[in-house]
Amino acid sequence: MTQEASGLHEQALSKAAEIGIASQLDKVEELQVKVKADAFKMMAGEIDSVVIEGEGLVMQESLRMEKLEMQVNNVAINPMQAAFGQIELTKPTQGNANVVLTENDINGAFNSEYIAQMLQNLQVNVEGKPVTVDVESVNFQLPGNGKIALSAAVKVRETKETQQIEFTAVPRVLTNGSGLVLENVEYPDNKELYPELTKALLEKTAEILDFKNFELDGMSLRLNRLDVNSDNLNLQAQAHVQKIPTG
Repeated sequence: MTQEASGLHEQALSKAAEIGIASQLDKVEELQVKVKADAFKMMAGEIDSVVIEGEGLVMQESLRMEKLEMQVNNVAINPMQAAFGQIELTKPTQGNANVVLTENDINGAFNSEYIAQMLQNLQVNVEGKPVTVDVESVNFQLPGNGKIALSAAVKVRETKETQQIEFTAVPRVLTNGSGLVLENVEYPDNKELYPELTKALLEKTAEILDFKNFELDGMSLRLNRLDVNSDNLNLQAQAHVQKIPTG
């Protein structure tokens, strides 16, 4: 295979992967896949690397990623399928992934119909009495110092009163990398109105930030690190790839 032919195959494989990945997303602002393949290695069933870079990618349930970067190296493939522009892995491979989420991304997820429905008709106790509450809106912020801040307007059905819940918390990666927990919860003036509702909001925040939400078909992610910045969340993970979607 000539170097020119190798370059054409790289382009074909890259384009097929772009189409396959885009088909799994609700919206794509920018997506690029770069396949690096040496001519002789490709004929022997191996490509050097696959790099996925995207911006403004919307997964299911209105979860948007500001940025996605993923790279896998030394990928074993079926050379016959590669000749037809398809990436068929002959064995799983490992790589690294990085996801950046902004305040707007997370607020959009919280106020999506999917999550909003989960925060309706919640049964909580107020001063020892059971009441039903609806969360009318959620505002997520990144105040810095490694914290996230959450405020929510909550309407009590029995009294028709609307009250505001506010707290900050510190996200921590679980030891096994399966997700996040939110710890060191603090309230303004140490005032906690609804402990059960606070717990529900903490759980929904952890669910939204669960790396499983960002997995594509044939790929699983294990969270290694979370950096909480003043303008974004940066999640880093190990990727286990069984297949790369192609169009």
